[in-house]
Amino acid sequence: MRDVVIQPTLESWRAAARKLLSEGITPDQVLWREAAKQGGLFETVVLPEPARSDAGADFRVPRAFVEIAGAAARHADPERWRLLYSVLWKIARGGAPDALDSESDPDVARLKRLAKHISDVDLAARTPGAGQFVPNAATQLDELRAAAASCRGCDLYRDATQTVFGKGPQSARAILVGEAPGDQEDIQGAPFVGPAGDVLSRALTEANLPRSDVYVTNAVKHFKFVRTPKRRIHQTPGTVEIGACRPWLEAELALIRPEILVCLGGTAAKALLGADFRIMKQRGQIMTGTGWAPKVMATLHPSAVLRAEDSAGGERLYGMLVSDLRLVAREVTAGESTRSSRGA
Repeated sequence: MRDVVIQPTLESWRAAARKLLSEGITPDQVLWREAAKQGGLFETVVLPEPARSDAGADFRVPRAFVEIAGAAARHADPERWRLLYSVLWKIARGGAPDALDSESDPDVARLKRLAKHISDVDLAARTPGAGQFVPNAATQLDELRAAAASCRGCDLYRDATQTVFGKGPQSARAILVGEAPGDQEDIQGAPFVGPAGDVLSRALTEANLPRSDVYVTNAVKHFKFVRTPKRRIHQTPGTVEIGACRPWLEAELALIRPEILVCLGGTAAKALLGADFRIMKQRGQIMTGTGWAPKVMATLHPSAVLRAEDSAGGERLYGMLVSDLRLVAREVTAGESTRSSRGA
């Protein structure tokens, strides 16, 4: 077993890792320790970075690993050095240059979680949030929409074409909240106008809940994506971005005051109802006391129908969506009947 003591910095780890790689030392032969936590006069000497003559092959790693390593090294988890070397070995010496793409490797998964935590902390530190852009005295949705056009509450505005605000009547008794705009929504400036929007419109019609009677919006108002040579690939917004955009959703709800709020998909449901919410287990359940609206329910995101493996699976998911929306329609009708009787 090689006992390696390093300073708790990426530079110190990298020097030791290069030396270990050049000698062919496998991850299971290394015990990583931090010098700052040892104390005493007779510590194991930190491995020096190898001279060019004994470094062996030039070990190349993808840029993604460099970025992950930079973030993970700043985490406090004492296992980070072992995880970094384990993944580095797989990339450089283990015959798995695409190791970072593995979804089943526990070391890769844990390393990514550490890096994501640090990235989220960094993002939160520089994210002012949308609160300062929301007009306090707004009485109309158009006022909110106009103000949201210049929102800089998080970094997503930098790459998005425009803010995609909600759409529908202020008198709507049901509000549908999705995750974030997609490519077509970003281009056209309106929510649910792409393929998933077509599915939603069809399902609402079948549920006897006309789209013109509901208000449709998203938890995040800007398109998050990764650009490729051919297209922009949608990315799920993170908790920091969802939190930064929350004041807009709160302002929409304050003006609309719906009878029922419907979360479309797992991301929206987790954002509003907690990280433990499970869409396939809890969809279609009417909840009260959430603080968002008198009644809240979650159902599938229309895009889930489009992602089904086959037509039979798509029809099954579409049936679930329509069934849940029919329940929403009944709740809206019941609420209208109650208000009418009270006013009579």
